[in-house]
Amino acid sequence: MKNVAAVRAIEPDEAAEITGLPDEVQVALSDIATVAREGLLALSVSAGLAVMAEMMQAEITAAVGPKHAKLPGRTAVRHTPTPTSVVLGGRKVPIDRPRARTTDGREVQLESYATFASEDLLNQVVLERMLAGLATRRHQQAAEPVGDAIEGAARSTSKSAISRRFVQATQAQVEQLLARNLSELDVAVLMIDGIIFADHCCVVALAITTDGTKVPAGLWLGDTENKTVVTALLADLVQRGLDHTRGLLVVIDGAKALRTAVRKVFGDLALIQRCALHKRRNVADHLPKDVAPWVDRKLARAFRHENPEQGRRDVLALATHLEQQWPDAAGSLREGLDEMFTVRRLGVGDRLARTLTCTNAIESMISICRDTTRNVKRWRDGKMVRRWVAAGMLNAERSFRRIKGCKDMPILVAALAAHAARVTPTYQTEEVA
Repeated sequence: MKNVAAVRAIEPDEAAEITGLPDEVQVALSDIATVAREGLLALSVSAGLAVMAEMMQAEITAAVGPKHAKLPGRTAVRHTPTPTSVVLGGRKVPIDRPRARTTDGREVQLESYATFASEDLLNQVVLERMLAGLATRRHQQAAEPVGDAIEGAARSTSKSAISRRFVQATQAQVEQLLARNLSELDVAVLMIDGIIFADHCCVVALAITTDGTKVPAGLWLGDTENKTVVTALLADLVQRGLDHTRGLLVVIDGAKALRTAVRKVFGDLALIQRCALHKRRNVADHLPKDVAPWVDRKLARAFRHENPEQGRRDVLALATHLEQQWPDAAGSLREGLDEMFTVRRLGVGDRLARTLTCTNAIESMISICRDTTRNVKRWRDGKMVRRWVAAGMLNAERSFRRIKGCKDMPILVAALAAHAARVTPTYQTEEVA
């Protein structure tokens, strides 16, 4: 068995008795011995700060030479260190940064300091904690232990500081989402749905590529899920490179405003699939509680029938059966019936068909958005709503997997291309007219 040397934290006065070591190392050992009692992480932080200071000193020495050296042709000289701060464990800690200036008065830039002082990591830490549900007033308690001496001098941990950084980080995510280049994606399916926050309606879009990958594509803010808002969203997607010329399947919940906007922007190149789950719920709302279950079972079997035309006939027969006693339910069944079987007509397998005949994929993303915002107590304005929704969508993207039945996506892509080839001449004529 290999022998492991024992490690012991020494007292400050013991460090002075160690021989054969430079004075600087003896002082460092004394400091580390004191910090070690506060925990391993605090010890690592203390050692890391010492290493960082040595790195900056080494960079200064490389630029201007050793201290007090008489160097002919010197191009830069040292100056008094300046108090500043670096990012450490979700906070800013004070340090003294060594300085030097060239003979013509320009400040010597230290790459090591620029790396350690970058606030990108600090903003990311704040964003991650807020999205995980940590309140702004609790960030200081949630930060990693770095030692009492460092903690006492740390900054940027107040509630207002955390809030400002979160606003900056989420605004960057809004810009990232709304500027995403869609021309780099081979989009076969587009799902659209709305989400309500504080009387603001965010219409969101989820793109599904030809290999089954889900990608948040965009959002648009309005007061309702109306035609104007949805049209603006779709037009923005096209402007950012969404290619629908090879055919596109658009899955919606059945709202008329969504259908109208899709037809206006994409024309006949888009095939519309209405959500089967929404249709079943809508029909059930028109029926008594003792009748709704068996009607729902018949609807579920009809929508999943391997022969879409037979399934359509079964739904029409059910509507005829309900016509006399529950005419509203029958009318709801007939409304938009052809678009209930769009995916089934494209010949894809049952697993992919079940995925694309409902809006579960985008509703799952919306659910993560709601969970992300669960601690928000007061919505101030539309900008705040948009920032939080964009952050929630990108947060959801990190846990995305390819859709179920993605192995059948080539069949879907081929069917969409065949449809586009059939309607393209008509579509071009309409555009010219």
